Amino acid sequence: MSSEILIYWFRQDLRLADNPALFEAAKSPNVLPIYILNDYEAKNLGASSRWWLHHSLDNLNRRLNGKILILKGNPKEILIKLMQDFNVKQVLWNRCYEPHILNYDKEIVSSGIPTKIFNGSLLWEPWDNLKSDGTPYKVFTPFYKIGCLQSKVIPREPLSEPSHISLFEYTNETSVDNLELLPNIRWDKKIEKHWNIGEESAQKRLQEFLDKSLMDYKIGRDFPSMKSVSRLSPYLHFGEISPNQVWYSAIYNRDKTENNLGHFLSELGWREFSYSLLYHFPKLQTENLQPKFDAFPWDNNDDLFDKWKKGQTGYPMVDAGMRELWETGYMHNRVRMIVGSFLVKNLLIHWHHGERWFWDCLVDADMANNSAGWQWIAGCGADAAPYFRIFNPTTQGQKFDPEGTYIRKYIPEISHLSDKEIFTPWISTNKGIYPDPIVSIEESRDKALKAFTSIKVDQ
Repeated sequence: MSSEILIYWFRQDLRLADNPALFEAAKSPNVLPIYILNDYEAKNLGASSRWWLHHSLDNLNRRLNGKILILKGNPKEILIKLMQDFNVKQVLWNRCYEPHILNYDKEIVSSGIPTKIFNGSLLWEPWDNLKSDGTPYKVFTPFYKIGCLQSKVIPREPLSEPSHISLFEYTNETSVDNLELLPNIRWDKKIEKHWNIGEESAQKRLQEFLDKSLMDYKIGRDFPSMKSVSRLSPYLHFGEISPNQVWYSAIYNRDKTENNLGHFLSELGWREFSYSLLYHFPKLQTENLQPKFDAFPWDNNDDLFDKWKKGQTGYPMVDAGMRELWETGYMHNRVRMIVGSFLVKNLLIHWHHGERWFWDCLVDADMANNSAGWQWIAGCGADAAPYFRIFNPTTQGQKFDPEGTYIRKYIPEISHLSDKEIFTPWISTNKGIYPDPIVSIEESRDKALKAFTSIKVDQ
């Protein structure tokens, strides 16, 4: 009989360092690394996520000398076939928390395939961070300050990259190209210049943030023209870097006397909170956490939605954000709140439509963060912004892009306007170069508040 092999299954952990399941697998003399694009993801992954996944997998596979077995289909059926083809002792993987992946995992475990599962994606497991009555937190502050920072469970320190992995020797004729992740029309060429993909790039991005940006984070993170945010979100989503690496690098390498570090760590806390919500409320992506919003009278105007997507609303701060998304696959977090508030509360378009557009366009499209973020913006989620908190995109621009630097970058046709005119180009003498506002902020705000009043009675 041939010697036993151990399968390590790459998922949302496309890295070699601080990879608990891989670290354990590397103790075996025969490791077969695999990647499976499951049926759900083959159908539902957003276009930008598919692009990033292709390059991330390709980068990782090269680092492992092309030895990752690249597969597509139902994971249970694939693993059963591998058990039949090879003398497999055990299958190891790091846990994911999306409902469809948890369902796949349950099928695999119940089938009798020998498995060993690790946490490689979160600082705290969702079931370890509960209120005293055993129920999940729905408010961020106690979740983070009590459930996380005062928890008896301390985030594990990062593991090193295995010094050696004895890869199973066989003829591997699969490649990342087999997954057909790249678009036929190569729109991705416009965003690839904005990103370097892979584990090594993730570590470089983290170090650059710690060296140059963390000291300004508390204030600078709200100004989209400043380089004060980490832009680590896609690397975290695909697991090219772990939250443990980010958490401890920030703590051990920076001066903790300023509030910047605490604010940055709390953003990792928000990521944990979103994953906790998704785990405990698996319909987070599709159903309002506050059921009274099921009766909200949305307008869902297709023409207005199309103008929002294209960055043609007539409000520069909104349009700059939507154009940044289209050009780069990314949008600054402050601007995400502005464009989201405008869609949901000024256009009265259901948050589902915004969530799906972000899902398709963002390189950091993450089911937990994206769903929780949109529910927060819409006022229907956990610890949500009150519905009556409606951002005024003009005053938001004046406050957070006071010199119009961000707006000028993404809306060059109005870059010649003065610092005052650039926020209200519809009243300038240069009409015709940029669309007039598609709605009145004041009138649409009143309409939204009346709609909200109609559902205020608890159901």
